[in-house]
Amino acid sequence: MITFAAGPSKVYDSLPTYLQEAYQEGILSANHRSGAFMQLYQETESLMRQKLHMPEDYKLIFTSSATENWEIISQSIVERASFHIYSGSFGKKWIEFAKHIIPATDGLKIQANETVDAASLTISEGFDLIAITQNETSNGSQVRMEYLEEIREKYPEKLIAVDTTSSMAGIELDFSLGDIWYASVQKCFGLPAGLGVLILSPRAIAQTERKGEKGRYNSLSFMLENARSYQTHYTPNVLGIYLLNRVLQDMQEIQHIDQNLRRRMSQLEDCVAKTKTLRLLVDNQQARSTTVLGVTGLEDTISQVKKAAEKEGMQLGSGYGPLKPISFRIANFPAITDAEMEKLIAFLSQY
Repeated sequence: MITFAAGPSKVYDSLPTYLQEAYQEGILSANHRSGAFMQLYQETESLMRQKLHMPEDYKLIFTSSATENWEIISQSIVERASFHIYSGSFGKKWIEFAKHIIPATDGLKIQANETVDAASLTISEGFDLIAITQNETSNGSQVRMEYLEEIREKYPEKLIAVDTTSSMAGIELDFSLGDIWYASVQKCFGLPAGLGVLILSPRAIAQTERKGEKGRYNSLSFMLENARSYQTHYTPNVLGIYLLNRVLQDMQEIQHIDQNLRRRMSQLEDCVAKTKTLRLLVDNQQARSTTVLGVTGLEDTISQVKKAAEKEGMQLGSGYGPLKPISFRIANFPAITDAEMEKLIAFLSQY
């Protein structure tokens, strides 16, 4: 069964080899204070710079998941309050968790088909951080880099935190446009769930140190203190970090992956647009994701297509939240091969 679910999604076909080599190299029993682990951490951070173009002065932190970063950001970085820009269920969850920690948190909900209009944004001095869900996994919408750039130019004094859970390692990100970037590995990194990455600019680190929050086990100041020596504050998912290292070693530089995923998504969009019974969930191309495509239709049709796909050995991702009965989602992640995507396109063209 080929899964096109939007996460956990298909892992790279090379994963069994990586797992065998992890066992043979003894990494499964490596102590997180050992030289072997410190070298693994340092190498992985270096590969993030080389393959994903993470800036030299940004720092890589390992967490348990992307969602853990929601709490870390509010408890350890935000000094006054965060202002959230979002269009779907995961962005809504982020702002709700942030409000539990800082009640003054506020935000702007836009429609999935809308692009962010920086000119009309009004974010007061009461907010020191802007939180943006760059790729909304629930509906397949996206905030493109040019809109991030406009927000950065309008509010240069505020930190910007960016959720790229379902786009990091799939599209080329301009990390200079944000101070805090995070993701999980079970989507575009093509790995099993259980590891999150958090990337911090010098400004984000400076604000963390200024705030000095140390009241929790996952306080960011504690994490950064250990990261300076390429260690972690708790025993981490060492296997997950090793697998991330191996994926980064073997993957192309991100601009090449980006180009291929855009080509494939264009073919997939054209296919859905030409069907008689299915429609694109996000019909504004400027707001549509490169890595997750939402497809909508009548409830009976959506159910029929999903069942027929399973008979052909393909699993489509269910719609999320209120969209579940009338949509399905297709992951356009790098671990999915061109041949597998072509098979799906041929299948969908029947409708």
